Amino acid sequence: MASLKHIPVSEHTWKVLGKMKEAGETYDLLLQKLVQQLNRFELSEKFSKAEMGEGEWIKLKDIK
Repeated sequence: MASLKHIPVSEHTWKVLGKMKEAGETYDLLLQKLVQQLNRFELSEKFSKAEMGEGEWIKLKDIK
């Protein structure tokens, strides 16, 4: 079993998370889902920038 950690949050944040949580869902699962959504959003942003030619990119064939 994973060790349990306590994460201090403000009363406001606690209430917002409580409203986001589905019945029977743990805060751990809710936070996992939020992290996954953020990761997908950030990846989508990177793809969008790449399509517009922004940023520095290395071609796969150039990777050694």
